[in-house]
Amino acid sequence: MDYRKVKAGTLAVTRNISDFRKGTGNIYETLVILSNRANKISTDLKEELNSKIEEFGTPADNLEEIFENREQIEIARYYERMPKPSLIAIHEYLNDKLYFHNPLKENPTDF
Repeated sequence: MDYRKVKAGTLAVTRNISDFRKGTGNIYETLVILSNRANKISTDLKEELNSKIEEFGTPADNLEEIFENREQIEIARYYERMPKPSLIAIHEYLNDKLYFHNPLKENPTDF
């Protein structure tokens, strides 16, 4: 998924708690789902950022030759301005773009 196209807000806002019970019936289960999704988004964004910054890496790391690269700084600023992974996960959940299932609810005898 392209997280740059997500229209999630960049600020945390007060939410109605009943909106988070609609899919699971349990607020705590929803929080686990959201935290797992936020961790996945965070990992994906970190890998993407690291791959873009690697393009600017120098083969010889010398402490005396540290210089600023304007393009690298712009890439970092762009990722800093993006919505946080938790806000993206909440946006996906509230707009029914997040698929989840609980295997214990489907087969309770397996536990």
